[in-house]
Amino acid sequence: MRNRYLPVALALLVASAGSSRADLKQAIAEPNLEKRSRLALENAAAAYKAIRAAYDKGETEQVTAAAKELEESVELADTSLRQTGKVPRNSPKYFKAAEISTRDLLRKLESFQQGMSFDDRPLLEQTKKKVQQVHDGLLVALMEGKHK
Repeated sequence: MRNRYLPVALALLVASAGSSRADLKQAIAEPNLEKRSRLALENAAAAYKAIRAAYDKGETEQVTAAAKELEESVELADTSLRQTGKVPRNSPKYFKAAEISTRDLLRKLESFQQGMSFDDRPLLEQTKKKVQQVHDGLLVALMEGKHK
């Protein structure tokens, strides 16, 4: 009786795994800017996983493409949050989530880069700089006091 449902459960699991991965085009199409930011950061996390998988397979072109997608995703998240017109200090929910997400990405990128071959480390340098720049901007916006 249990074995009868096993193929159905596996099919549902495979289908949900493919649809759970955020897509940058889907994030761009999102009209709500705060949700767009969240979707873009989910896509950045997926791009990081793609970077690791491609590097493990030895596909440097895929690593470069995934790193570029990660940069674009983080940039979209930052731009979307700034376009909301909200003051991060007064409405910190999405800004803080983005700051935490970019900090986590930075930590993962740094750790992964240290584990890479010395010759391959420059592949992620530009990506790390971009994520660091966005993270620093979010952190300053959150910590900034009232303008006098």
